Amino acid sequence: MAVEKTVAPLGSSASISRFQRIVLAWDYLRLLRDSTKKDSKDKSRDGLQRVKNTYRDVEDYIGVFEPLLFEEVKAQIVQGKDEDEALAWEKGAVDSCTEADEFHKVSMAVRDEFREELSENDLLLLSKEKFQEGASPSTYAFAIVEQRGGREMLTLRAFLAGDVKELNGNEVEHSARLLKMLAVLKIRESFLWILKICSLSTIMREYVAMHSVTSLPFKDLILSATDKPGYKNSEDRAWNIPQPLMEFFESNLNDSQLEAIHAGLSRKPFVLIQGPPGTGKTQTILGLLSAVLHAAPARVQSGGGSSIVKCQQEMNIQDKYYHWTKASPWLTGVNPRDMIMPIDGDDGFFPTGNELKPEVVKSNRKYRAHVLVCAPSNSALDEIVLRVLQTGIHDENDRVYNPKIVRIGLKPHHSVQAVSIDYLVEQKLASVDQSSGVKKPGSGRAVDRDRIRASILDEAAIVFSTLSFSGSALFSRMNRVFDIVIIDEAAQAVEPATLVPLAHGCRQVFLVGDPVQLPATVISSTAEKLGYGTSLFKRFQGAGFPVQMLKTQYRMHPEISIFPSKEFYDGSLENGSLVERQTKRQWHAYRCFGPFCFFDIDGTESQPSGSGSWVNEEEVDFIILLYHKLVNQYTELRSSSQLAIISPYRYQVKLLRDRIRENFGERSDHLVDINTVDGFQGREKDVAIFSCVRANKGKGIGFVSDFRRMNVGITRARSSVLVVGSASTLIQDDHWKNLVSSAKDRNCYFKVTKPYAAFFNDSNLESFRVKSSEIMKEEMVKKMEEKMVEMIDVGNAGDEDGGVEEDDFPMDIDDGGPDE
Repeated sequence: MAVEKTVAPLGSSASISRFQRIVLAWDYLRLLRDSTKKDSKDKSRDGLQRVKNTYRDVEDYIGVFEPLLFEEVKAQIVQGKDEDEALAWEKGAVDSCTEADEFHKVSMAVRDEFREELSENDLLLLSKEKFQEGASPSTYAFAIVEQRGGREMLTLRAFLAGDVKELNGNEVEHSARLLKMLAVLKIRESFLWILKICSLSTIMREYVAMHSVTSLPFKDLILSATDKPGYKNSEDRAWNIPQPLMEFFESNLNDSQLEAIHAGLSRKPFVLIQGPPGTGKTQTILGLLSAVLHAAPARVQSGGGSSIVKCQQEMNIQDKYYHWTKASPWLTGVNPRDMIMPIDGDDGFFPTGNELKPEVVKSNRKYRAHVLVCAPSNSALDEIVLRVLQTGIHDENDRVYNPKIVRIGLKPHHSVQAVSIDYLVEQKLASVDQSSGVKKPGSGRAVDRDRIRASILDEAAIVFSTLSFSGSALFSRMNRVFDIVIIDEAAQAVEPATLVPLAHGCRQVFLVGDPVQLPATVISSTAEKLGYGTSLFKRFQGAGFPVQMLKTQYRMHPEISIFPSKEFYDGSLENGSLVERQTKRQWHAYRCFGPFCFFDIDGTESQPSGSGSWVNEEEVDFIILLYHKLVNQYTELRSSSQLAIISPYRYQVKLLRDRIRENFGERSDHLVDINTVDGFQGREKDVAIFSCVRANKGKGIGFVSDFRRMNVGITRARSSVLVVGSASTLIQDDHWKNLVSSAKDRNCYFKVTKPYAAFFNDSNLESFRVKSSEIMKEEMVKKMEEKMVEMIDVGNAGDEDGGVEEDDFPMDIDDGGPDE
């Protein structure tokens, strides 16, 4: 009888050691050779399993995810080489080499300029000789940066015991290569060449998070992807929203947004919210923040609901500043609140944000939730931070205020710099120095920084972090756990990345995203084919977990939304009551300028040598003429904030930028925003021109066939989306075939032949002018709609008035993204 193996839970340090043993033993040259194999049925897939919707136990779960994660590590290592073709080797001298727990700790002397370029957990390649083209060095090994050390010193960790044979065992096999490297490292002042490969910080955190699933309170739910039976009816777990706040929600949110918030108040461990383009996803997150920070357990509320406590007499401004200064660790020196948090709420004024708009915290607030908001990228995170700063949230009495927030991580956008952790720490240190009159040099100041960071995290009502950074050591110093984790763009993250912020002991998780928009970025084609890019959101949805879908869109003209609604959302998207009037533009007088058009161009695709990307010069020629006609005839489009050109291919984007610059001058980036589909995720423009690029006979459309990128590309526009492509090529794919058919059925399909300039001459354009009778009919319908809206508003002020804010603020943050 077979004995079933069990997976022993790995602690953080144990799982990191296991990860490093495996990766540091790899043979770099073998990885490069394996990466060139083209046979899709090669042995690299041996032992790998496809991601499933449900798992029977932790062993099954880790058995699927761990090998795929290591495939992704290999791909990152190989990509690191590809991205640095110059191979910037650095020379270093061995200072010392000691052994502990199977690893070797290596101190090396290097140039300070090189040391400054490195970070903890960077993967380095050590070699006795430089890798030259065609050379076969025999003494080389990986090492990872443990500490940057002092001046001109670097501390590395290496594993030289041998190659790890199996992922599920501890056996290592003899390696002459590693033994030779060990011999070199034992000689003090011996020289080695060093090459930076890539950073392993993010994927190491994901690896630790994957192994931590065994200790999560909702482990069984994650494995089974199913709701607990009877959980929905557990009324004693539900939380209630105070009446004034509920009235605000009912007046400003639509039905599907309200349903999403009510689902959150049910206190189910996981709540999934799907936000199609323009459906007010960010607005819903703001509502959730207001709700979770100011709701109260139903079982402890009085029958009359949360009563409004009378405020004390209004203080004069001097008294307010006195109380703010005494109460706030954000603005003054050391005080008891640095280390002690109110448990049952307390009276007083808390300064918030950087404009001293006070949050009134009252003793009737019996519980104050601690919330962590995450997103996969810095740009997606900063969109939410900026919205919170600009609009605030609502308290239990429907007063708008700025909660205490802090943004953790690297590269904060300048618009949210004032709430970044580094800025707040510097402000705090400056105030301490000012109050004490003494500046603390050296290590004591480093201790101050750590303590201040922890106190800021504890004090903040909402902490914002990227998924990866939520696994940093900074969070381990907090005195408070997070009660609630909200993950935006959750469908854009691989599952191990989504688990990183859940290790902080939270009670409830909100996954907010859209599985039919951009997926997670996965570098390994092997891992991608086996479903490693499947997000936790998509896996839950595939297993039948209930999803709250936002259904009313406020961004796009109805002629734009009609296709994605039918194609990707089962026809469930509804248009906001005023969205057609708000997105109607004067260029709609011509059918060829929108709201939705498909231009059929018989172009020629080509692939720049060695690029892996594609271009189509005929499409570029046509787009230049189309753009020129639009901006000449409608001057308001002469701004990059209004008009975008989008393509799935990076080289097509580069060619378009070059041609726009040639034709319209060096400041063309101020005239039109040109980027990849991935670079436009979460953004919107008035007009979007989409270049499909692919044009061939029977060779397929590659990257363009990804329906999620198709969905993102055609839903960026508010008033007009103009698609340029080869219909005969695109109809090889079912989704594109449906789009071309939809354009033909709606009389917005245009076959364009050379010379393209003839298409835009006055006589031809006149044939596309919308007939006056059609315009009159549209205007009459509009007037009737407006009249009905006015009547509804008068009769029921609480009904939806179309004023719900749009999904995203257009912020010019280029987050880049993958392309083929």
